[in-house]
Amino acid sequence: MTEAGSAPKRSLFDAIEALIAQTRQRTFGAALNALAAARARRDEATFSIALIALAAKIARADGEVSDDETRAFSRIFQYPEEEASKVRMIYNLAQQDVAGFDHYLAQVAKLFDGNPLVLEDVLDCLFHIATADGVEHPTEKTLLETAAKAFGLSAAAVRRLRATHFGLDAEDPFAILGLAPDAGPEAVRTAWRALIREHHPDALIARGVPAVMVKVAEARSAAINAAYEKALKLAAG
Repeated sequence: MTEAGSAPKRSLFDAIEALIAQTRQRTFGAALNALAAARARRDEATFSIALIALAAKIARADGEVSDDETRAFSRIFQYPEEEASKVRMIYNLAQQDVAGFDHYLAQVAKLFDGNPLVLEDVLDCLFHIATADGVEHPTEKTLLETAAKAFGLSAAAVRRLRATHFGLDAEDPFAILGLAPDAGPEAVRTAWRALIREHHPDALIARGVPAVMVKVAEARSAAINAAYEKALKLAAG
């Protein structure tokens, strides 16, 4: 119930629909172009519209959109049933757009220029979708590497995400924390504290990640904690 004289609050999905409508064009690439050109406010609608576009593109990377990928997208990007038509409209527009994945990556990188943590959030979601069927197809692996490069993410950020989705065993715990292999215990603790602060759910919400998506941070935090425990043991000798 709203106060007298105040307008009802728009839902996230109303905001997304409005962003699409602003372009007055029927391609999703045009919507991203308009947002980037306007240096749009980095809110949850902007983040969501970028994620839906890239998710639609990467889901087709191996030639078809699998049920696993569709379910993975739904788990990350939860929405009420009554809003499903809006999400499907945006998803389908992105799939039908002739612009390729590289073009979309460049637009999203421009949209969140100077905010690598948001771009890491986006890439984390793409990892979830690409690996939903339990297999990292060669084409999907290439697209994820291309996305990391387009976003200008650090090697440590990429290794964090790979450890999140494929386990710590194959990754260097010091590299995940962004440290040299000879780092001491205090450096390990300092790096861990900083990363946990950056990837706390409250920090994600503060940088415009929709609340329904903060679950992606839980697995990432677990990977950071596992790397910390392993690196601390190694550093302590």
